[in-house]
Amino acid sequence: MSLASRLLTGLTLRLARRFIVTRELSTHLEKPVRLLLPLLGLQSVWLSAPDDLALIPIARRLTGILILVCVTWLIMRILRALEQTILLSNPVDVADNLRARRIQTQTKVLFRTINFFVLLIGLAAMLMTFPAARQFGASLLASAGLAGLAAGFAARPVLANLIAGIQIAVTQPIRLDDVVIVENEWGRIEEITGSYVIVRIWDDRRLVVPLQYFIEKPFQNWTRRNSSLIGTVFVWVDYALPLEPLREELRRLCKDVPELWDGRVCVLQVTDTSEKSMQLRALVSSADSSRNWDLRCHVRENLIGFIQRQYPHALPQLRADLSVGQKPQVDMRTPEHTEPERQPPV
Repeated sequence: MSLASRLLTGLTLRLARRFIVTRELSTHLEKPVRLLLPLLGLQSVWLSAPDDLALIPIARRLTGILILVCVTWLIMRILRALEQTILLSNPVDVADNLRARRIQTQTKVLFRTINFFVLLIGLAAMLMTFPAARQFGASLLASAGLAGLAAGFAARPVLANLIAGIQIAVTQPIRLDDVVIVENEWGRIEEITGSYVIVRIWDDRRLVVPLQYFIEKPFQNWTRRNSSLIGTVFVWVDYALPLEPLREELRRLCKDVPELWDGRVCVLQVTDTSEKSMQLRALVSSADSSRNWDLRCHVRENLIGFIQRQYPHALPQLRADLSVGQKPQVDMRTPEHTEPERQPPV
């Protein structure tokens, strides 16, 4: 049997080199098949042996359990091979990877959920080979009221995350490599497991978030439909600054960095005023959030430098009336019995 399994595996590998599906299946199934075939042959020997042979029931049960383990392992490896095939067919290392990220997210979450159920069914099948386990299961079914309530309450976090994983796979509020803001932290979705999500923060920290969080609480997803983004730059200036030269400078700054600016939005507006200065807001767009951050820093630094060079008097200034607070001139000819001097209002 071992020789037959090796020959079968070698032949399959040779025929499957040109196809992704067969290559992945043959690679992932090599070890479980090599173990399963000898176990099946051994079990056929035990079943054909006389029932009164010494230790034959134990040998049959032990071999049957090992066969169930191998079958469970084989099914999980098949699922893993199919998952790898889908992932390899939809790479994310391309310019427009929105569709690939959506497919990869659905694939990983759904296959992990299926793996969980396969493992659960396999363990249940192994337990059912023991008569005591069957009796235990019957007693549980007989007292399903209290036992079911206790089991459901104990397994509530696991089941909630499992259901949340299915919801995320279907509705996809997040996908792999999405840019999100969670708990006031900016980062990218690095990994989605069966119970939690790993968010890689901009400074290389990892934020571990339960799956339920993305179903029950609000968060920001900057790449839900596409990765393009509009950023803002605020500058406070004096009222003496002319706006048209600054608008021309903003357009020039954006055109100078085509690798950062995507050509969609480049606007300068007065958005607020106070008794001392006015607030200018520059809107600039980029293909993704990382480029937009660099573009905003570039625009902010150069606008400030332009104002300093061309209109230094237009930087925010504090104005004051120096005559306020000074004592008025006293006419020495005023009679002494006049009213006393009064201070000006503060």
